[in-house]
Amino acid sequence: MGDQRSLTWRSQLQSQHGVVSRQQALEAGLTAKAIDWRLHSGLWRRLHHGVYATFTGVLPRQAQLWAAVLRAGPHAALSHETAAEIHGLTDKTVRKIHISVPIEQHPGRCHAIRGVVIHRSRNLVAKCQPPWQLPRTTVEDTVLDLIATARTFDDAYGWISAAIGRRLTAPDLIAKALAGRPRMRWRGWVTVALHAAADGVHSPLERRYVHGVERAHGLPVARRQARCRHGSQTRYLDNLYEDYGLCVELDGTAAHPAEGRWRDTHRDNATLVQGPQTLRYGWPDVTAHRCRTAAQIAAVLRRQGWTATLRRCGPDCTALQAVTGKMATS
Repeated sequence: MGDQRSLTWRSQLQSQHGVVSRQQALEAGLTAKAIDWRLHSGLWRRLHHGVYATFTGVLPRQAQLWAAVLRAGPHAALSHETAAEIHGLTDKTVRKIHISVPIEQHPGRCHAIRGVVIHRSRNLVAKCQPPWQLPRTTVEDTVLDLIATARTFDDAYGWISAAIGRRLTAPDLIAKALAGRPRMRWRGWVTVALHAAADGVHSPLERRYVHGVERAHGLPVARRQARCRHGSQTRYLDNLYEDYGLCVELDGTAAHPAEGRWRDTHRDNATLVQGPQTLRYGWPDVTAHRCRTAAQIAAVLRRQGWTATLRRCGPDCTALQAVTGKMATS
């Protein structure tokens, strides 16, 4: 190899974590015979058809990802859960590597790609990357891809929440990407969800609360993610009914460890000392028992001066009965 070609080759190997395609090796000046000798001697090893590791030992995650992308061919990009991993949308590593390719490409038709899930896309727009970084779909397209494959809309909203809550994108950027997809699952719901996320509804649980408890029963509109100072610390309250001195905090589906419970208690106590009293609810309270929850919140709001009327969320709503029963026993 010439000096410049050798330098380029070494840079390519380093940037691709020691993984290279057969075509790249040939373009770098190696002969087919030289490549085969490296494979037979054990200096290199075959990872996929036409893709090799130029080292021995444990294969790091980045090398696995490069091997999958190179095997999938030109214009391939990491997508779905794998792109979410790379972008920081999730802290979880999924064993299967997800890759999107243009609709006209069919990688794996002749040779199966072990450990790789191929998505053929009409809307593939890979995020522009320097040559040393893995190609991946944009954060916005990754979110929309994950919404399209989500089991439930709560799962789908969770991806919106993660992207916005971790400040990886903004609702208007996801909406712009959504506009470029003529075929999109749950389009109407996603549009509404993006508006809710822009207003500070940052989790599926908060979305359930806003729609199933607050709006459905005619409660006043809270201020979402209200910034609150306590001494030198800044806290964000999920739902602050500022005019009535009430804060409604929401806990997720996972059981809180003891340390988490005490942290929440300390935060509630600090909030109460500073001003608003706190009510705290979880998934059952805003789903199966949403009417009872609305009645409890309405009772506190009334003591604080709220004069509007609680309304029924549907024919089976029990919120008014809960209020009436409480009044009858008082």
